[in-house]
Amino acid sequence: QVQLVESGGGLVQPGGSLRLSCAASGGTFDNFDIYAMGWFRQAPGQEREFVAALSRSGDSTTYQDSVKGRFIIYRDNAKNTVYLQMNSLNPEDTAVYYCAARVTLLVDRNSYYTGQSDYGYWGRGTQVTVSS
Repeated sequence: QVQLVESGGGLVQPGGSLRLSCAASGGTFDNFDIYAMGWFRQAPGQEREFVAALSRSGDSTTYQDSVKGRFIIYRDNAKNTVYLQMNSLNPEDTAVYYCAARVTLLVDRNSYYTGQSDYGYWGRGTQVTVSS
């Protein structure tokens, strides 16, 4: 069974940090390094939005403006896992965070993708709440 499973969410005070993990398993996820990865989030009453993306190679990243300098996306192919390190969290970061995966050709190994429709696989999400 092909799946992405997020973890690491929780309640944190403003200014705090969390590290989200997204573990891939099953099917072609055994070749995790062929996937470009992304993180999205959805706050209550709002549309799901792009947060961060990482190329298949791991060499290229991009971020939503509001998280630049605070969040870092990176991957560990040996563990079939992508991470989102979140620092200096504020209440506006409260949302359900989803990871997503896209099969990517070798020729596009340094490309990242920011659109939801770019991704074919999604996890079920993990809740992040920033509150005092």
